[in-house]
Amino acid sequence: MNIPNIRLLNQQLVAPQFSEVHDMVSWMGMLQAQEYRMMRWAVGTRLKRPSMKAVEAAYNTGKIIRTHLFRCTWQLVAAEDLRWMLQLCADKNRSTINGYAAYYGRTISEKEYDHANNLIHQVLTGHTSMTKKELLSHLAEYGFAEDTRLISIYLRRAEADGVICSGKLDRRENTYALVDERVPGSSDLTREEAVVRLAQKYFRSHSPATLEDFVWWSNLNIGECRIAMNTIRGELLEERYEGSTYYIHQDCRIRGGCPRTILLPSYDEYLIGYKSRQHVIEEEYRDKAYSRNGIFYPVIVHDGKIIGNWHPSKEATFFNEEYKVDIGDAIAKHRAFLSESSRRNSL
Repeated sequence: MNIPNIRLLNQQLVAPQFSEVHDMVSWMGMLQAQEYRMMRWAVGTRLKRPSMKAVEAAYNTGKIIRTHLFRCTWQLVAAEDLRWMLQLCADKNRSTINGYAAYYGRTISEKEYDHANNLIHQVLTGHTSMTKKELLSHLAEYGFAEDTRLISIYLRRAEADGVICSGKLDRRENTYALVDERVPGSSDLTREEAVVRLAQKYFRSHSPATLEDFVWWSNLNIGECRIAMNTIRGELLEERYEGSTYYIHQDCRIRGGCPRTILLPSYDEYLIGYKSRQHVIEEEYRDKAYSRNGIFYPVIVHDGKIIGNWHPSKEATFFNEEYKVDIGDAIAKHRAFLSESSRRNSL
């Protein structure tokens, strides 16, 4: 079983199947979106035709949403998935946020969180989008906390509570909008149904993957992850490989397309979407792709293997001389993607 090549196919990194941004993001379940600028390339490189214009349009119209979800980190999701995903991760995120506050010597009551949520809601009501700077300026007028760390805690809690999410795409900074205005409606799924849907999305887009991979990605309890996988057992092909059990969803491709040289953004799903990463990077080079404290770097992938690092404005580096390949076409593809935005912004 060629795990890297099958993952490339199902993550839409080789022979992508989608032209529409929303459809691709929905297929992936969620795309890690820590780095505000690089997240656009995480989407673009998975489209039949990488298009910054298409990414911006989907973001600006609210077809895709960026907010803190699973593992209390930034992700991009299809708008219709936001509410049922929030119900799965909100409690753990609230606990994580409280832990973060405690680490900095703060104890915040539910009454204080409610007050902050109400104030944020009041400021954003009627606004389709505000940059973070604009939002903080308005909050300051109400005498709201000037401590940037405390503000960050309140904003993240407002996301966990389903009050705010991303607004329109700004070239440089985060934006916010009200969930009720951006994503009207509610989730009609029970928690059990939601976990099953999450499992379907994960395994169709990330196969081959293990139970442990799914637990890592979702940050859900192993028990409910196992139950969800048992529920969709008929959709999963089970295969033993190197001592572990891998699952491949029936909707996945297992052959087709040609592995190629790919420039992946920081925090890309090809790495961060799995606990088992040994198939795509050798252990001796692991710290060049991601650090022990959770920082993931932009990487070069060739024939499914991570072989080096790249940067939009710096020379690429390879892990060793044997790994050196020509990345000229991949660089040109990325520059064309960026230049589309530059041309439009200069008009």
